[in-house]
Amino acid sequence: MDRSYAQPLDVRAVAAIAHVSPAYFSRCFRLVFGETPHRYLQRRRIERSMFLLRETDRSVTAICFDVGFSSLGTFSRTFKRITGETPRGYRAGHGPVVTPQCVQLAALRP
Repeated sequence: MDRSYAQPLDVRAVAAIAHVSPAYFSRCFRLVFGETPHRYLQRRRIERSMFLLRETDRSVTAICFDVGFSSLGTFSRTFKRITGETPRGYRAGHGPVVTPQCVQLAALRP
């Protein structure tokens, strides 16, 4: 899921890889990670979009589609729910970060 965050989530396919039912996979995933597979994937997409908003000058719409959202409205709503800011507001208030990637990931995780 981390590698293919821009692809649609298919819990059935991921569960098949783990050789368990989709319902059991979702329950176990939530117990281990504290969130559903869908919520985890949304958060990963938002984390990636946060990076792209800070580090590139690409449009919010382009970033929305690049990270796997199919609707700008859903992207903006999800972004604000997770970060507390709109994508444009986030870009205006956050510039490029000049720290190692591992430190960025730890510090900027929503």
